Amino acid sequence: MNGTNQMDAIVKPIGTSMADADTINSDIKITASGVKVYYGDNEALHGVDINIPARTVTALIGPSGCGKSTFLRCLNRMNDTIDICRVEGDILLDGEDIYKSSMDVVQLRARVGMVFQKPNPFPKSIFENIAYGPKIHGLFKDKAELEGIVQGSLERAGLWNEVKDRLHEPGTGLSGGQQQRLCIARAIAVNPDVILMDEPCSALDPIATAKVEELIDELRENYTIVIVTHSMQQAARVSQKTAFFHLGDLVEQGPTSDIFTNPQDQRTQDYITGRFG
Repeated sequence: MNGTNQMDAIVKPIGTSMADADTINSDIKITASGVKVYYGDNEALHGVDINIPARTVTALIGPSGCGKSTFLRCLNRMNDTIDICRVEGDILLDGEDIYKSSMDVVQLRARVGMVFQKPNPFPKSIFENIAYGPKIHGLFKDKAELEGIVQGSLERAGLWNEVKDRLHEPGTGLSGGQQQRLCIARAIAVNPDVILMDEPCSALDPIATAKVEELIDELRENYTIVIVTHSMQQAARVSQKTAFFHLGDLVEQGPTSDIFTNPQDQRTQDYITGRFG
């Protein structure tokens, strides 16, 4: 397949988002300026500058090892857990510096939830998986309110009808796709502003992937979502903004339709047409 045909195949309306790919929300939720990340002496990110719009899905694409997951983990300070990791530059969430010394990292991670590549439900019941965060953060007054939070979170994750009669069974007993939606429900149970997703569908079959993608498209009405994906088709389906990373550099960013149909950098065109990556 030549490059033009491959790009055409990617950007045809294969989902719900390409039709409104140019209608990016003008409100900025996250601003990153000059973000560099070091693992020991190795510089993994070379000064990333990006604005992430509110209530929009922003896809981070690029070949393996290009820095996209490293950047994603900067947004809720997950890199703090790596001893040899050092982050420089500024990241603002609603104008507030998330790396300032007074920042409560536990509260930050409640505001900026994370969904990982492999579903990781707690070894608890379905109910307790969702109730865990609200209990830690004191988000309810009584049992009835907690039950409402659990039901509402499962409903928003499109899982309630599938699990409402088995809430006290282990979350680990669900299928892979259901487990991933459980993890999304767990993330939204604490009312986050932002949901980070690190290749959330890479371990799922096509049917489960489609359900998660539909869920992402619904959730963006209320949440800012940043997703790392190796699938350019998935980026085209679910995102309104795309950022292309290569060898630690943020090469190009813009509306998803523009990135896929009219890339400005040759490296971007080479990647999306399959010449490397």
